[in-house]
Amino acid sequence: MATAVYPGSFDPITFGHLDIVQRASEVFDKVIIGVLKNQTKNPLFSLEERVDMIEKVTSDIPNVEVVSFGGLLVDFCKQVGADVVVRGLRAVSDFEYELMMAQTNKELNPNLETMFFATSARYSFLSSSTVRELAMFDADIRQFVPEYVHRKVYEKLKEEKLTV
Repeated sequence: MATAVYPGSFDPITFGHLDIVQRASEVFDKVIIGVLKNQTKNPLFSLEERVDMIEKVTSDIPNVEVVSFGGLLVDFCKQVGADVVVRGLRAVSDFEYELMMAQTNKELNPNLETMFFATSARYSFLSSSTVRELAMFDADIRQFVPEYVHRKVYEKLKEEKLTV
C-alpha cells in the first residue's frame, strides 16, 4: 500500500492545493496532508485552524487524512509510514527549489521518493500568499478557494483587523 505525504503550510488551502490533493488521491492508496508548523513563518491561521479548514474541504476524499507536524519532513514521513512525498510545481522557479529539497530528503532517507505534480494551468499563478493579499484588499477570492475557506479568511481578517 503506497502512502504519500503532501506537506505544506496551507495558509490557507487553495483550489491549486486541492487539485494536487485530488490527483494524488487517485495515484496513491493514502494521502496524508502534512500541515507544517513552520517556526520561520508568521501564518494568518493557527495550525489548528488550518487543519480544520483542510479537513472540512477534503472530507469527500476518502483516502485523505490531515495531520499537523513540526520538524523534518523525512522524520514525519517515517512516523506516518509514507514512502513518497508529493509536491506541486507551478513554475521553473518552483522546480529548482523542490528538486534541491527532494535531493536533500533522498540523502537523509534513501527510501523516500518525491513525486512532482505539475499544477493545472488554471492554478499556475495561485498561492496562499496571493489569496491573503487579495483578501486584505477586499477582493473576491471565491474563484481561488472553497466557500468554507473564503468565509474563514474574511472572518480572520476582520478579527485581526487586517483589511485595508
